[in-house]
Amino acid sequence: MAVQGLTTIRSNFGPRDTMNRLEAAVKARGMTVFARIDHAAGASAVALPLQPTEVMLFGNARGGTPLMQSVQTLGIDLPLRALVWQDAAGTTWLSYNDPAWLAQRHGLYGAEAPVAAMIAALDAVTKTATTG
Repeated sequence: MAVQGLTTIRSNFGPRDTMNRLEAAVKARGMTVFARIDHAAGASAVALPLQPTEVMLFGNARGGTPLMQSVQTLGIDLPLRALVWQDAAGTTWLSYNDPAWLAQRHGLYGAEAPVAAMIAALDAVTKTATTG
């Protein structure tokens, strides 16, 4: 299933390992991890089944703030986030919003360099998390 603006890649690791690897890669690049939200644990707390599903919010104020200064509505999509999830067949996936799509969504123009930097950072940390 293709979702506009969403990048999804297969992980060679299980959900917990993928998320832990992502967190380590994010921190190694000097970014801040703001939160990890375990949707499966929340579902379990109310006796509902859900495959492993966890979101991490992360970023760098030096990268995101100037974009929000230009178009403040970007604040709804920043900090960056990644979703690690496992499908019914047991395959682990990592999904995230494409920064170029976010810029387009919010009408941010003339910020190609910072958006390209976000894309490069996301590419690096997600590859580390999913392939090693």
